[in-house]
Amino acid sequence: MTTHLIDGKQTAEDIKAEIAAEVAALKAAGRKVPHLAAVLVGHDGGSETYVRNKVLACERVGFASTLLRFEDDLSEADLLAQVAALNDDPEIDGFIVQLPLPRHIDPDKVIEAIRPDKDVDGFHPMNMGRMVAGLPALLPATPSGIVELLARQGIATSGKHCVVIGRSNIVGSPVSILLAKNLDTANCTVTLCHSRTQNLAAITRTADIIVAAIGRPEFVTADMVRPGAVVIDVGTTRVPDPSRKNGYVLKGDVDFAGVAPLASRITPVPGGVGPMTIAMLLLNTLRAAKGEVYPK
Repeated sequence: MTTHLIDGKQTAEDIKAEIAAEVAALKAAGRKVPHLAAVLVGHDGGSETYVRNKVLACERVGFASTLLRFEDDLSEADLLAQVAALNDDPEIDGFIVQLPLPRHIDPDKVIEAIRPDKDVDGFHPMNMGRMVAGLPALLPATPSGIVELLARQGIATSGKHCVVIGRSNIVGSPVSILLAKNLDTANCTVTLCHSRTQNLAAITRTADIIVAAIGRPEFVTADMVRPGAVVIDVGTTRVPDPSRKNGYVLKGDVDFAGVAPLASRITPVPGGVGPMTIAMLLLNTLRAAKGEVYPK
């Protein structure tokens, strides 16, 4: 079987080009350009890379951007005070607090403190609830990026059986909801699997589309995939590799070497879902700046 890679990087570049054109039009009309802020607490390697890429993406599309860095001993109260300041800053259209946070900080408390109209990560309960109800919302970036990637790659979803592995509030649960929506870009029959699912391989072998978002490197193996399935790998785990200059290699949740020969389409790691997450974050920021979901 011929496997075709799903190029998330190029698809994300296409979206960023569309955003950049709209920002240029805003500038030409003398209007304010969108402003995205990011809060980074501590020195998690993956978070450092991700936030740096967000800043570069802002430059690419013409956004203003602010990066606020704090040491990992920042108190929860001080972080919540920073969130409140960003909520009240009229120059900031949207902001994210990069996860994971140090253990002494409750991420749910922080997420709930972000104003829904500035919650460009799409994690606030109001945005999640509006998504479930089918109302306009700032959608979670990675799940909406997966749906957009499938659509722009011309991958049929309507009537297909999609198996999602992983039920986190960040990816698994929301993507299962989005893919089941009665929309041109969705309309799947969705099975949501997790750590207590029995006979997992038997279920995944019935899937037309597999979304692997469990956070365990190379968890999905060839015996779990039927020939011709579309495989979306959300995982990005740093696995130690002394032969590499940086000391690690990025692994997805899918055993790419074993699964790729079976799949009709598959996302690589890196270069698959990751770039789409950043593109959708930018799109959320543009929507927030324009008041498309919560009118200003």
